Amino acid sequence: MRALRAALGKLLTLSMVAGVLSAALFFPVAGGLGLLSNQVVAAVGQTSVELANVDPPAVTTIQDKDGKPLAYLWEQDRVNLRPDQISDAMKAAILAIEDRRFYDHNGVDFQGTVGAGLKGLIKGSIAGGGSTLTQQYVKNFLAFVVSKDVKEGYRKATEQSASRKIKEVRLALDLERRLAESGMSHKQVKEEILTRYLNIVPFLYDIYGVGEAARAYFDTTADKLTVPQAALFAAMVNNPQLYNPYANYEKAKRRRNIVINQMAEQGMLSPNGPEENKRLAEEYRNTEIELAYKARPAARPRGCLNAVDAEGKPDHTYGFFCEYVVDYLKKAGFTDEQLNRGGLTIRTTMDRKAMEAAKEAATNKIPQTRPGVANVMSVIEPGTGRHPVRALVANRDYGLDKQKGERAFDLPTQYVGFGAGSIFKVFVAAAYLQQGGRISDRIPVGETYTSRVYKGNGNAPYTVKNAGTYPAQMTVQDALAQSPNTAFVRMQEKVGLEKAAEMAYKLGLRESMRGINMQGKPLKPDGSNGPSVLDAVVRGNLGTFTLGVTPVSPLELSNVAATIASGGMWCPPTPIEQVTDRDGKPVPVKEASCERAVDEDLANSLAQGLSKDDKPGGTSATAAGAAGWTREILGKTGTTEEYKSSGFLAATPQYAGAVLVFSDSDRPETVCKNGRTCGTSTVNGAFGGDLAAPTWFEAMKKIHEGLREKTFPPAAPRYR
Repeated sequence: MRALRAALGKLLTLSMVAGVLSAALFFPVAGGLGLLSNQVVAAVGQTSVELANVDPPAVTTIQDKDGKPLAYLWEQDRVNLRPDQISDAMKAAILAIEDRRFYDHNGVDFQGTVGAGLKGLIKGSIAGGGSTLTQQYVKNFLAFVVSKDVKEGYRKATEQSASRKIKEVRLALDLERRLAESGMSHKQVKEEILTRYLNIVPFLYDIYGVGEAARAYFDTTADKLTVPQAALFAAMVNNPQLYNPYANYEKAKRRRNIVINQMAEQGMLSPNGPEENKRLAEEYRNTEIELAYKARPAARPRGCLNAVDAEGKPDHTYGFFCEYVVDYLKKAGFTDEQLNRGGLTIRTTMDRKAMEAAKEAATNKIPQTRPGVANVMSVIEPGTGRHPVRALVANRDYGLDKQKGERAFDLPTQYVGFGAGSIFKVFVAAAYLQQGGRISDRIPVGETYTSRVYKGNGNAPYTVKNAGTYPAQMTVQDALAQSPNTAFVRMQEKVGLEKAAEMAYKLGLRESMRGINMQGKPLKPDGSNGPSVLDAVVRGNLGTFTLGVTPVSPLELSNVAATIASGGMWCPPTPIEQVTDRDGKPVPVKEASCERAVDEDLANSLAQGLSKDDKPGGTSATAAGAAGWTREILGKTGTTEEYKSSGFLAATPQYAGAVLVFSDSDRPETVCKNGRTCGTSTVNGAFGGDLAAPTWFEAMKKIHEGLREKTFPPAAPRYR
C-alpha cells in the first residue's frame, strides 16, 4: 500500500506538472496558474528581466599603459562572446546533443518535457531531463549569476521539485517572449540564447563558457574550435566532472564520439549527404583529444598576487601597482562586484620600463632578502595636466613568502610611521617664500639652537643641533642643499607652524596630513581615532615638524615633487587612464580635480631653490656623481632620528619620484646600524644620500634614456 500511494502521488504530481506546462505554454503571461504562490510569480517576473538584460560574470582585465594585461580579477573565469565569435561547429555540436528541436520551440519543448517526466516517473523521479537549451540557460543563470554562492545556487537551480521545474519553464518562455518583443526575429532570438548558453556553462577548474574553455583546454579561440574540440565541450556540459578529459579521458572520448555521431545523423558535419557525414564522423571519432596543457587547463591567473609581465608570465614586481589600482577604484566608488564580475577593462598609467628600472635600482641598493630593510620608490609624470603614476616598486616582491622577503601589503603607498626626515624642510621653505622670502636670502645657522616657541620633552626648552658643520649664515638655496637643522627650525618659527603644515598639504601630502592620525591609521568618519596629523602638529606645537617626524606616504612624497615640477599645480596621483565596460563603453571614474596649490612663480623659484642638492656640497652630490647624472633636478634628502628611515624626493621636468628606505621588520631598528653593509654601501645608520638618493639616480637614468634634457624655468625676480 505504501508503494501504491507513492506511485499514485508521483502520477498526480506529473499530471499537475503536465497541466501547468500546458497552461504555461498557451498562457505564458498569465498570473499564478493556480499552483504558484504570489512570491514565486514575483520572483519569476523579476528574474525574467534579469535574464533578458543581465550578462553573466566576466573577467576584469587590468592593463599597463600600452594595453598589455597586467592582472585579472574574477569570480568566474569567463569572457562573454558575440555570436560571430563562436564557431559553427560548436553551435552545431551543442544543438545535436542537447536540443535538436531548438529552432522549432519557443523556449519549452512540451513533447520532450512530458516524455522525460514519464521516464522519470518510472525511475522514481519527476524531474529528469527533457530541458531545452533555453531552460538549461535559465538553470545556469540562476546558479551562476543570480546566486552569489555557486554551490548553493546550483543546488537550488537543480533541485528535484515541481515548483523548480515550473519556475524554469515560466522563465524560459518569458525570456524568449521578451527578446522577441525587443525587436529580434525568431532566428535572432535563438542565436542570442544559444550564445548566452555557450557563454555561461561551466567547464571545471573555475572556467566558464566556451570562450575561456577554448583558451584553457586547447589554447585557441572559440571561433576556431574544430568539430572534435567542439564535440568534447558539448559532451562535458552534460556532466563536466564525469567527462573531464584530464580525470576520465576514455569516458570523455566516448561521450565526445556520441556527440559526433549525433552531428552526423543530423547532417551537421557536411551538406553533401549521409555518406559524407558518416565518413567525416569516423575520421573525427578516431582523433585523440589533444589538450594544450598536461596537468590541467590553464585558468587565468587571478588577482594582484598573480600579476603578469608583458609576456603574460607571473611576475611579483607588479603586484604593488595592481593593488593600488584596485584600492584607488574602490575609493572612487567601484564595488567588489563590479571589479570581480563586471568584465571591465582597466587601462592603467603603469609604464613597464619605469617599473623595471625602479625595481632593479631598489634591489641593487638593498637586496630583497635583506631582513628588516625596505627600499620603495614611486614615479609620477608631471606637467601633463594630470599626474599619472608610472611606477610603484619595492626591493620586496608582492607575495606571501616572508622567507623570500615578500610582502602582501601596500609598501610603496603605505604610511611610513618614521617619517621622511629633512625632506619636510621643503614645506617650511615654501611657506617662507609665500610670505615674501627669497631663495637668495641669507639666514642664520648656528651649531645649536634653543627655541623660545617650541617645547622639548616634558616642559624643557626645545634645543636642536646640526648633524654637520656649517657656516654661520647660508642662503636659503644653499641651506636646502646642505640641510642644517637649526636654520629651518628658526625659519619655521618665523613662518608659523600652521602655515608650514598647511603648505605640506597643499603641495601634495593630502592624505598624509588630513587623512590619517599620528599612528599612520586612516581617520574614522566619526573622528574617534583623530586628530589628523596636521591638527596634531598644530595643537601639539610640534617643533620637530620640519625634521619630518610624522607618518608619510612615499607616493604622496613623489606627488609633492610633481606639484613643484608642474608649476604649482596639484593633481591627484592617478593610476587610471581609462575604464571601459564589457561592451567597450567608457565607465567614469570619480577623481579629484587638479588645482593650483601655489603661485607658478613661487613653484618655479622653489624648484630653483632645490636645484643644488646634487651639486658639490649638496646631500645627494656623491650619489649623483656615482651615477654619472647630468640633468637638472630639484631634490631634497631626509633622514629621521635613529636612522629608522631616510629618503630622497626629486624631479626633472619629465619625471618626479621619491624613495624611502625604512625598517619594515616586526621590531623596527636603525637601518644599517653599526657599520653594516647595506646593498652597495657600508654605513653607520643610513642617510638619505646613502641609499635613497642612489636608488633614485640609478632608476631615473634608465627611465630618462632617449629623452632630451630639459631645465626648469628660472626663479622669478621677486624670489631672487
